[in-house]
Amino acid sequence: MLKIMRIPCLPLFSVLMCLAAAVQAEAGPQSLTEGLVNPGYVDKPAWFANSFLDIREDVTEAASAGKRVILYFYQDGCPYCKKLLDTNFALQETENRTRKHYEVIAINMWGDREVTGFDAELTTEKAFAKSLRVMFTPTLLFLNEQGNVTLRVNGYYPPHKFNAALDYAAKYNGDAPTFREYYSARAPVAASGVLHQDASYLPADTALEVRDGRPLLVLFEQKECAPCDELHLDILKRPESREQLQRVDVVLLDMWSQDPLRRPDGKTSSIAQWARELNVQYVPSLVFFDAQGVEVFRTEAYLKAFHTQSAIDYVASGAYREQFSFQRFIAARADALEARGVHVDIMK
Repeated sequence: MLKIMRIPCLPLFSVLMCLAAAVQAEAGPQSLTEGLVNPGYVDKPAWFANSFLDIREDVTEAASAGKRVILYFYQDGCPYCKKLLDTNFALQETENRTRKHYEVIAINMWGDREVTGFDAELTTEKAFAKSLRVMFTPTLLFLNEQGNVTLRVNGYYPPHKFNAALDYAAKYNGDAPTFREYYSARAPVAASGVLHQDASYLPADTALEVRDGRPLLVLFEQKECAPCDELHLDILKRPESREQLQRVDVVLLDMWSQDPLRRPDGKTSSIAQWARELNVQYVPSLVFFDAQGVEVFRTEAYLKAFHTQSAIDYVASGAYREQFSFQRFIAARADALEARGVHVDIMK
């Protein structure tokens, strides 16, 4: 069984090859370049595979678990690698897709760890990458159960295209249909690339410990986030949602922003640092605080309208103090609405 490991930190390398990945990215210039810095070493997600880098063995073990393998080639100092890990895998649906169908094995493009390759040859990470003509980072090779490459992704794909690649490579073997044909027929919609601020929300530079005693709802989001688009362009625009939002203070924050923030606990830090301290992993995350600035509830999964409205009601009504089970609260809430003649459809 594949285990989890931390890939060791290596020195910084030139980001020039990494930046060339933009040619392959097929995303708008704003989404690719905004906020990109030389980040140095970046931790890989804890759920990436712990591999001894015997690729044949990894393929066999993954197949026995009903999964396929992704070889993820990276280099330290690669902003597009950071964007893949931070932006794409901050979307829970993307992480869930990946973990369901794949074991992801990280390989340092310039690394010296031993690799046993496809033909049982013993080599190093950098020689293995060179033999596979890895010219960009990130480069992802999707392998099937026989260890054949079914899809090669050179460079960064934005979330909508990356999700399509995950779905394609989990099912097909690269011949018919081709990924180009599959993607064209599927035509996934890109995220808007904006934060949906509302005039009723508190400004992001508000001192969040100085309020009127109402609960505080902090929306942690990012610009490339289709579920965030749906949340603001549909769910939170509904009359039932607007009614609930009037009961709480709301602030919308970019979880990756380095802008300073006066937090509910009275401390000042960057928004990104606060998100890290709160262990915010996904977008959108709805984090609720009481009047004293203590977190009392959060949602981190994709929710439709009824559950979103119920989450706000759960905190705004103070029900969380007595009913510790949110599931029981929403069941009772649905029954009460039905009794009043209001039909509840949890999937709309």
